Amino acid sequence: MSNTIDIQERKLLIDLNKLTDGEKFEMRKLGILSDENSITPSVYPTIHNERPPIEKHVVHAPHTINEAYDYQKPSSFSRALRLDFGGYKVLLISGTASVNEEGKPEHIGDFKAQLWRTYVNITNLLEAEGMSWHDVVRTSNYLRDIERDYDEFNKIRTSFYQWLNLDPLPASTGIQARLCWETLLVEIEVYAICKSN
Repeated sequence: MSNTIDIQERKLLIDLNKLTDGEKFEMRKLGILSDENSITPSVYPTIHNERPPIEKHVVHAPHTINEAYDYQKPSSFSRALRLDFGGYKVLLISGTASVNEEGKPEHIGDFKAQLWRTYVNITNLLEAEGMSWHDVVRTSNYLRDIERDYDEFNKIRTSFYQWLNLDPLPASTGIQARLCWETLLVEIEVYAICKSN
């Protein structure tokens, strides 16, 4: 048992010796931290043996975009997940930006080129599951400076969607947000649904 706990402690990216009282309090409520301030084994695998979670499939497009966990400072999310519901599959694409297959930003300072690269990355994630933009039902569009860049964003998005002959258009939200890297000017999250083969 202690070997399992040692492995779990090594996986954590936090320093147990530097936890605030508030962190300790909340981590104990989650069951992560014992009263002796050590990591406890997770109870969730046991729960999922009794009630398996919905089947999830990680989606990859390594020829165009890296895996988030492969960044120099790992980021804990999947680029996309496919969920199967009866005769349908749902694709949830995480916020995607102008990042290349090595995990490096592309087109620093060029909003328009970053947006096109973002569309390239999303297109490849869709294609990895045999889907296209015609299966997209919703996008959330995060712009670092919405007042400065929205007009160009909308021109490019409209041009891209018209080129694709999308009808109807996906539901959409535009949001001004600080993105995870200072170099990124736009990030898009996508939901797509299609019938399974």
